[in-house]
Amino acid sequence: MTGQTDPRVLFAAERTLFSWNRTGISLMAFGFVVERFGLYMQILGVHGVLGAQRYLSFIGGMGFILLGAFVEIFSVLQHRHFLATLHEMDIPAGYNTRAAMAINIAVGFMGVMLCGYLFLGVL
Repeated sequence: MTGQTDPRVLFAAERTLFSWNRTGISLMAFGFVVERFGLYMQILGVHGVLGAQRYLSFIGGMGFILLGAFVEIFSVLQHRHFLATLHEMDIPAGYNTRAAMAINIAVGFMGVMLCGYLFLGVL
């Protein structure tokens, strides 16, 4: 960004970061639903739900949760890379550019913790 002093560029980048945040949260929520659906069917005693199907549901759900956590962390890396291309005059004085990244990192960490919790529940 050469000589541009429009703060809308920074704010558009932050909106994009929060869009990735919503995407990651959605993937993690869907993964949780997929993981718990196999357990729900097993508890109801639905005919044909075997242990192997329960574990397929577990693996698929964990995959979505980990994908959501990866999206959260990767979006922070992309945002940091973009911020490095901005000049100091493109960022309003006193504006905290790290807060949005901290939120995404926290959500990604919670996704990893959720995977740990679900994994320990299977053991």
